[in-house]
Amino acid sequence: MTYTINEVADKFGLSAHTLRFYDKEGLMPFIGRGKSGNRVFTETDLNWVAMVCCLKDTGMSIKEIKQYADWCMQGMQTIDERKTMLADHRKQVVKQIADLKKHLNLIDWKIAVYDDPEKAEEMYGGLEKKTEST
Repeated sequence: MTYTINEVADKFGLSAHTLRFYDKEGLMPFIGRGKSGNRVFTETDLNWVAMVCCLKDTGMSIKEIKQYADWCMQGMQTIDERKTMLADHRKQVVKQIADLKKHLNLIDWKIAVYDDPEKAEEMYGGLEKKTEST
């Protein structure tokens, strides 16, 4: 089964313009063209688009994603480079998650303060009160 650029855009919550940009930047070197010259996406291409979106959404730069795509195009001899790149990126994502959890704890504490200041102190006593006016 094949998909049009608009179908893929809808599926991933992107615009067709964004997909064209990714393609022009070399992030989707596998995408084929139909008889009319329009991009045609296969099931395998959808997996690749999902990977590009994953990397982009977790903070990898276009330049780095391009490097990853280039390595994929080179074949099996670049597996070590790809694995290292993804492992390094994973470390950054884990750090982002830890930072977000820390921020979420502070937000939860502040909401609890607004609901019941005494209970919040019992539940979240270890959190420093940043400001009483917020």
